[in-house]
Amino acid sequence: MIYKDYYKLLGIETSRVTIEEIKSAYRKAAKKYHPDLNVGNSLAEERIKDINEAYKILSEPASKRKYDRIWNSKNNVKNYQKIKGKNIFNIFLGNIDENEKEEDKSPIRGQDEETQIQVKLEEAFFGTEKRIFMKNIDGVTKTLSVKIPEGIKNNEKIRLIGQGKSGKNGGKNGDLFIKINIENSKNYRLSGYDILTDLCISPWEAALGTKLNVKSIDEETKIFIPQGIQSGEKLRIPNKGYKKENGDRGDLIAEVKIMVPSKLNEKEKEFFENLKQVSKFNPRNE
Repeated sequence: MIYKDYYKLLGIETSRVTIEEIKSAYRKAAKKYHPDLNVGNSLAEERIKDINEAYKILSEPASKRKYDRIWNSKNNVKNYQKIKGKNIFNIFLGNIDENEKEEDKSPIRGQDEETQIQVKLEEAFFGTEKRIFMKNIDGVTKTLSVKIPEGIKNNEKIRLIGQGKSGKNGGKNGDLFIKINIENSKNYRLSGYDILTDLCISPWEAALGTKLNVKSIDEETKIFIPQGIQSGEKLRIPNKGYKKENGDRGDLIAEVKIMVPSKLNEKEKEFFENLKQVSKFNPRNE
């Protein structure tokens, strides 16, 4: 008879034992029949092989469940005849015909899913709440509310626990990971922790220098425009940029753009004509 009582080999009387109890019983049985303590004992050599075989099957939950169904019905002649003549060890290693396998009902966790959403720079800075729409495998659309924390980083991911694919056999659902893509706005552009903006000034402000109020993303701040500043030059205003993890902020970088009026009234036109006559400035010679 090939069928072996694995529980009996480990000195266990019932199948209602934990994996830890099986491990403990295995250690005792293996120590008792260890080759070093049974030199020349062929019976002990065979017994230690059976003990190892029993532990390999019973220490794995899936194979233990399969074995338990046979162990619990071993006194039923009809069920016992089904396993008679087969190598029990091979059954639990999966070496049986497909129609003899029993479906594993172990809980299976659902797969994680990933999506991404666009968030405006101001929304990312102050925080906001977004709604997203997800379709499941049946084509049913579900609406999810996503809280965007203030100061979230570009490409950072938000995790919604249990909103991924459904689990099987009672397993937990997977999670949904939402990648945040921060969009530049009309007035501001994000570069690392710095926020870039355009500072438009008049030709006379550029030539004479001045003080101006500049709007950062959350307030106004006064800056000094040095005399003779050129288009394309950048002025850095510390601690007026994007939020950092430690509570500090990056800088606001204002890029100067000198704007020329597209239309002139008579006095302005006269002024520029006079300036043309008296000025020796030639930008092509600078």
